[in-house]
Parts: sequence; C-alpha cells; structure tokens
Amino acid sequence: MQTGKQVITAAVEFTIPDRLPVIFDTLGISDVKGIGWNQTGTGDHTQKHTYDEWGCGWSRSNVKNMGLVNEHPLDTWEKLSSFRWPNPADPSYYDAMERKFENSDGKYLETGIFMLLFERMHALRGFENTMMDLYLERENIEMLADKIVEFDLNIIREISSRFPGAIQGFSFSDDWGTEEQLMINPSIWIEFFKPRYKRIFDACKQAGWHVWMHSCGKVNDIIGDLIDIGLDVINLQQPTLLGIEEVGKQYAGKLCFLSLCDIQRTLPFRDRTYIEAEAQLLIDKWGTDKGGFILGDYGDGEAINVPAWKKQIMFDAFMKADRWKKV
Repeated sequence: MQTGKQVITAAVEFTIPDRLPVIFDTLGISDVKGIGWNQTGTGDHTQKHTYDEWGCGWSRSNVKNMGLVNEHPLDTWEKLSSFRWPNPADPSYYDAMERKFENSDGKYLETGIFMLLFERMHALRGFENTMMDLYLERENIEMLADKIVEFDLNIIREISSRFPGAIQGFSFSDDWGTEEQLMINPSIWIEFFKPRYKRIFDACKQAGWHVWMHSCGKVNDIIGDLIDIGLDVINLQQPTLLGIEEVGKQYAGKLCFLSLCDIQRTLPFRDRTYIEAEAQLLIDKWGTDKGGFILGDYGDGEAINVPAWKKQIMFDAFMKADRWKKV
C-alpha cells in the first residue's frame, strides 16, 4: 500500500493512487502533515482581539469562528510612510520549525502562507478600499501587491533553503468568489493578479513543491487561468455552488481537486442518502481513473453546524465511493 506521501503525489500527478487520499483531522486520519513557519494566522482564538505580523487587528465574537480583520493598518495611504513591513528573514519565524518534521514518516509534507495576496491586500487596506484602488489608485495598489509578493517569495526561499528537498507541497488561501461570481471582473484578475500569482507559483516549482490553493465561492471564471500558471491542487468546499458536473466536464484531469460534500448546502441539512449520492458524484465527476481527487475535511464543524457524527457519515460515504482502492 502506498504511503501518505505516495498516495497524495499519485493523486496530484495522475499516476494512479492505490486508494482515495485523505486529509481528515477531525477523525485523526491524514496523509498530509503541515510544516508551518511561525505565522500568526488568525491569532489566539481565546482572545477577543489580536494582531498579526502585518499589524492587522483581528476581532472575535462569542460565536466560535476564526474572527475577522477590523483594524486595517493601511486604511489610508498616508500611513504608508510609517508602516513597518514584516521581515521575512526574521529568524523567529523559523524557530523550532525543524521539530514539526517529527513523527512525519511516510506523510506528504506541506508548508504554506495564510492570506497569500488578495486577502492580505484587503486585510491591510480594507476590502472596499482595495476594490476601489484597482481603479483609482493603481500605482499605490500595484506597489502594495508587489511588496506582498516579495514577502511571499522570500518566505518560500527561506523555507526551501532551510529544508531543501524535505517538503512536497505549498498551500495558501485567497477567497475570490461570492455566491454568484468572481469578486472582480475576470479581465482585471487576469491583468493584475494572474502574473503575480505566477511569480509565486514559479518560486514554489523551483523549490520542488506542488501548489495548493483554497478559494471559497463561485470561482469558475479563474480555474482555467490558475491551471495555466501551474496550480496543482484546488480546494473547493462548495462544490454544488460551482456545479459538480460542469466543473468536472471542464477541468477533471487538468488539476487535482481537494473537496468534500458541500459545507453550506449539503452537510448541515441533508441526510445520509443525499450525502452518499453527492460523495459518489464528486468521485465520479472530479476524479479520473488516474487520480485527481483528495478528500479534505472542513476542520471547524461547529462553525458550519456540522456535528462529528455527520462528518463520519460523509467519510464513510467517500470510503464506499473510492474508485482507486485495490481489492
């Protein structure tokens, strides 16, 4: 039987996994182990308000969730002159990172950056400001985007030089979709964002890493462009919103899908029969005989009102639908 590293690699590279690859930490089952640097991320969830390394202020309510950014350190361009850019060479970012390789034998190892580009832009500027900047403040917003890209590139170089050949994948988050369409005109995305993502993807490929992207919402308009610039794995958690059959027809076999039953329309509300049917459809339409599908759990079940027993139903459904399992 293939190891976690082997089965994930086979699914991503379409070299025929011998079973369905799984990232399902809720059940303590995962073929992947994260090798994170000391990025703050969303901060300490026991605290009502925290700051990340960029100076963005995160607030949380009494309802369990990751929180949101409500303090934007560059909400006016006048603050730019005094802004302290984070230093990707800061050794504290990498302290004790080597310990995260412990107990990882056989696992596919993955590092990454939370809020890679677009999300970091609007965390710094505010969402409305960022959207207007693309039209009204092009010079400033291009400078900001390029600063963020340079930070990302240097993080990639630092990690890859510290641990050459030890990591297989790079994952990041940038939510791009509403419930109906892309957040911006696709032509602007292609002109402004696509070449900047390509710089980051190219650096990952130079390090020998697959590129994994998470993006919420209806992002159909940019999947093809992401494939063009080297995306290997796309994490889509609302498959019925995008259209399971439509997306499968266009892109199955062209990149690997990391997905699960729909976290908004299916898991919170549907019964076992429906969940089993959707799991089968995803395996059939998004996977291929050579691979191309990974089951990935949504970690915070409480936030989406999905109890552990419902997740177990979904897991069992995907195990039943596994088209790669050797008898």
